[in-house]
Amino acid sequence: MTRKNIISANWTDGVCRANGINIHYLRTGGEKPTLIALHGLTGSGACWSQMARELEQHYDIIMPDARGHGRSTKPWHGYTYHDHANDVIELIRTLDIKNPYLLGHSMGGMTAAMVASRLGFAISGIILADPTFISPEWQNAVYESGIVQEHRQMLQSTKEALFKEAKAKHRFRSSELLEHIVQARLQTSVKAFDVLIPPNPEFDELIRNIYVPTLLVLGSEGIVSPETARELHALNPDLQYQLIHDVGHGLPYDEPVRLAAAVDAFIRPATRSARRSSHQPGAYAYAAQTYMGGASIG
Repeated sequence: MTRKNIISANWTDGVCRANGINIHYLRTGGEKPTLIALHGLTGSGACWSQMARELEQHYDIIMPDARGHGRSTKPWHGYTYHDHANDVIELIRTLDIKNPYLLGHSMGGMTAAMVASRLGFAISGIILADPTFISPEWQNAVYESGIVQEHRQMLQSTKEALFKEAKAKHRFRSSELLEHIVQARLQTSVKAFDVLIPPNPEFDELIRNIYVPTLLVLGSEGIVSPETARELHALNPDLQYQLIHDVGHGLPYDEPVRLAAAVDAFIRPATRSARRSSHQPGAYAYAAQTYMGGASIG
C-alpha cells in the first residue's frame, strides 16, 4: 500500500510486509536507478529527506524505517544486524527491486554491508557513510555508557523541549531536519538499542565478502579512521574511500550536500555504462596514486 507523502508532493509512503512485521518507507519514485537509504540508530527514513532532495532527480530513493524505528513495527525482540539485514533483503524481494544501490549511515551502514555480503551481484553498489565499524572494546563501552537510560529519559520529554535542545546543539542544521530527527527519536523503541549488544558482525570479513563497487565515506571527526579505511581497501581493492573534512558522525545531517555529491559521483558513471559481464577485482578502485584508494573532499 502506498500513498502521497507530506514531506514532498512527489514522494509516496509505503508499507512492506517483511519477516512478520511492517516496514514503513518513503519513496521518491520514477524510472531511475534505485537507491535504498538505511538510517542509523534513533533515526528514520524521513531523516534522509534533505539529502534525498539533492538526488531525487537522478535516482528512485527508498528510505525505510528500520524495525523499532519511525512508523515500522516495534517487536519485543529481533534487533540484531542479521534481523535488520533480513528486513532489507525482504523489502528488496517484496518490492521487486532489481539491482539497487545501497546507502547506509552508522547502524544502517553495517546493515548495508551485511546485505551486500549476502546478496552479491544482486546489488549494484554500496555506499557506507561512517558505518559502525568499531572495535569490540569500543562497542562494549558504548553499550555500557548509559545510552539506553538517556534514551528512556528523552522519551519522557516533549517534542518541543527536545527540538529546543537540538537547535541549541546543532544550530547549523535546518529546522525541518531537526524536526525529523526529534520525531524519529521519540518514535524509537528502547528495544531498538539491543543492536548495541556485543558482539557486532566482524566488519572486515563483511568487506572481504562484498563483490560490488563500494564507497566508504568518512568524516574527518567521525568514527571510521583513514587508517581503518586503508586497511579495508587492502582487504578489498573494490572499496574506495573519501574523506569529508570538518564533519563528524552526522554526515547526512551536517553535510547532506557534500555527501549527496559523493554518492552521485560514485553511482552515475556506472549507470551510464552497461553492466560488466564479468568482474575483475580492483576494476572499480581508485587509481593507486589517489590516496591509495581514497580521496579527500574539502
